[in-house]
Amino acid sequence: MSVPGLLVKGGRWRSVPVPLRSLVFRILHNSCCLEESTAPKKIISNVAFCDENTKECGNALVKLFSPEQQASILHVLNTASDKELEAFKLLRGKKSVNIIEHREKFGPFQNLESLMNVPLFRYKTIIQVCNSILCPATGGKKRKSQENWLLGKLLKPNTGRERLKAVSSIVSIVLGTRRIAWAHLDRNLMVLDWQQDERCRLMKGTYQSSAYLEEISSVISKMPKADFYILEKTGLSPQNSTLFPILLHFHIMEAMLYALLNKTFDQDGQHQVLSMNRNAVGKHFELMIGDSRTSGKELVKQFLSESVLKAKPRVFFPSDKIVRYRQMFSSTEQNRVEELYDSLLQAIAFYELAVFDTES
Repeated sequence: MSVPGLLVKGGRWRSVPVPLRSLVFRILHNSCCLEESTAPKKIISNVAFCDENTKECGNALVKLFSPEQQASILHVLNTASDKELEAFKLLRGKKSVNIIEHREKFGPFQNLESLMNVPLFRYKTIIQVCNSILCPATGGKKRKSQENWLLGKLLKPNTGRERLKAVSSIVSIVLGTRRIAWAHLDRNLMVLDWQQDERCRLMKGTYQSSAYLEEISSVISKMPKADFYILEKTGLSPQNSTLFPILLHFHIMEAMLYALLNKTFDQDGQHQVLSMNRNAVGKHFELMIGDSRTSGKELVKQFLSESVLKAKPRVFFPSDKIVRYRQMFSSTEQNRVEELYDSLLQAIAFYELAVFDTES
């Protein structure tokens, strides 16, 4: 599970964490993390004092790691993206950028000695980086701590992993200044319900609190029951005073949804309503351009087509509803109804980032 950036489009705010278990880390975890007996030894005194830029340091690096270990290290350095490299604590910030830039300019690293040519990489630093790559902190308590940290960045308020793993269905809700849309999906990514309501137009004029209650209650009455209700958390900055009316509108709507949908909170203290980072969803589907999120219309259109054409599509639309959903999509395709598209994408991202990625 990633930041905020905004772009106004038709009354919508366009504003994630990279999933912990990327392909590189799975490969390392399954095949590259060697037993302690073969792990690289600590730097010994007669090696540690060598000059940072000498040939002797490069030769010492080769001696400290077996050929298999060197191959594993080089595989990561030559294939990992900057975000994947940043998952290693010692490679965060400028170091991961320097690796990518050096790789693009001079090609893949051929040996550990070539790391000496990368800015900010010194002999002792290289030793520590190599050790962390060979034995990444992906197991036990540290792994759970990292996953919880990523989930905390993705979802608010913090929710136990066990509750997320046990979820059967969710309703994903996306608010706009002119409409509210929701998508009901089960854990098989079957779309059970998907629609929007355009009556929540409370931005023009002055309204009493009761008006918000009446409008939101009317919309909620149409929503199906689910284990969780996921709201989109935008990156709207409170420091921009010109956006205050919109910020206030979203906060009021969000607060009322939390209050009305958290029906058992006073009994068990468990939240059924969660807010999900909008940019994290955008990055998951590669919809970001800089800090702004682009339209998900084409991606949703693709999911609808694949549900008919593929035996195992990414998203399933029931055969008895696919015609209605495709007609609904066609009727709105010429309009800016990003809330409708985003509600579906948010639901898919929730399962793929917060549910499936936490399962062992």
